[in-house]
Amino acid sequence: MTEQQHSHQFERGTDGPKVIVVGVDGSDSSLRAASYAGGLARRQHALLAIVYVQPVMAAGAALGVPIAETTDEIAEDLVAQIRDTAEKLKGIFEVRWEFHTFRGDPYNGLVAAADQLKADAVVVGASEQAGHRIIGSVAIRLVKAGRWPVTVVP
Repeated sequence: MTEQQHSHQFERGTDGPKVIVVGVDGSDSSLRAASYAGGLARRQHALLAIVYVQPVMAAGAALGVPIAETTDEIAEDLVAQIRDTAEKLKGIFEVRWEFHTFRGDPYNGLVAAADQLKADAVVVGASEQAGHRIIGSVAIRLVKAGRWPVTVVP
């Protein structure tokens, strides 16, 4: 491997992040993460990609269309809330931002988002669920993936 090839391999993120992905789900910690990521994007002149991962119910749990429709309604309400928060953040931080929705579980949805959006950094809120201290939160799984710098906001 030549010196030029070697240095190019590690070029991503060397000048600071250009695309910052933040996962939001409406929880207080995720909204704090969005605020933190907004400030980071402003300081780094980066694109803030606000990502909501809409849960997909397991086939056994989905007992028909009404449940799926309810899930979609909840998601739409949450998306509206997050968009509203994002609009407020945009005014405060004056950052370039995009809103993206992915379907799936939070971990795989954020991984897909970070890959597709070519993220240089990922910001998430700390889990507010007690069980995650034992099983492992989305944040811990993202850190263990080792593919992007991950910031966990309490």
